Amino acid sequence: MRIEVQVGDITKLAVDAIVNAANERLLGGGGVDGAIHRAAGPELLEECRTIGGCPTGKAVITGGYRLSARHVIHTVGPIWQGGDRGEPALLAACYRNSMALADGHALESLAFPAISTGVYGYPPKPAAEIAVSEVRAAAVSSVRRVVFACFDEATASLYRHLISDG
Repeated sequence: MRIEVQVGDITKLAVDAIVNAANERLLGGGGVDGAIHRAAGPELLEECRTIGGCPTGKAVITGGYRLSARHVIHTVGPIWQGGDRGEPALLAACYRNSMALADGHALESLAFPAISTGVYGYPPKPAAEIAVSEVRAAAVSSVRRVVFACFDEATASLYRHLISDG
């Protein structure tokens, strides 16, 4: 599997699926979640309403609608509360479950944002360590390419460093 790092807008990437750092209701929000919902169009919200939510650490898949990506994998990251309330395990589950869902739908490429590092407050370095570790450890057969789509160069540099050390 090839792992890449790119700075830019995850909604513009040409991959089979982009991962949405969603909230439990799946009804859009701020940050990456809001950007994905805006770019995909109202049909995404309509489909999300039929799902009925998603617990923290789990993942669900929808169509991509107006996105370049055919699918959106929605996963709900943990809200950072200091690190001793199961946040690392829940964040790891987000990546693991998203990779498994992509593999289960025979998707070859997907892009992840830095899940939980925005308004949910997860510190970027430990979040990136979990992300890279879980993607590398994923037992998937169809996924050939994973892109870490970073909002800024500082985050991208962190991911590049972790990937080059592996």
